[in-house]
Amino acid sequence: MAYTDQTIVCADCGAEFSFSASEQEFYAEKGLTSAPKRCKPCRAAAKSARGGDGGHFGGSRPARTGEREMHDVTCDQCGAKTQVPFKPNGLKPVYCRDCFRR
Repeated sequence: MAYTDQTIVCADCGAEFSFSASEQEFYAEKGLTSAPKRCKPCRAAAKSARGGDGGHFGGSRPARTGEREMHDVTCDQCGAKTQVPFKPNGLKPVYCRDCFRR
């Protein structure tokens, strides 16, 4: 299907925004059947208002309430001291940022 750029009026703020052909193709690939009703700033504000949960409705993930709790660890690859945003359980190796990227 050939897509063409569309201009949509935001349901929240009334501003016009573009819904590009490539965005429409992406929506179709993900199985999304309707165009966005809000502009990007209003979508971001709505996401923030519901706790920045990334679209996980029904409470499957707790809302973020501020800073992440970081845990001190030693990298299993290079031995460097680092911090990670999860509590290691010892079942899998933990890496520093540099070793994780390799």
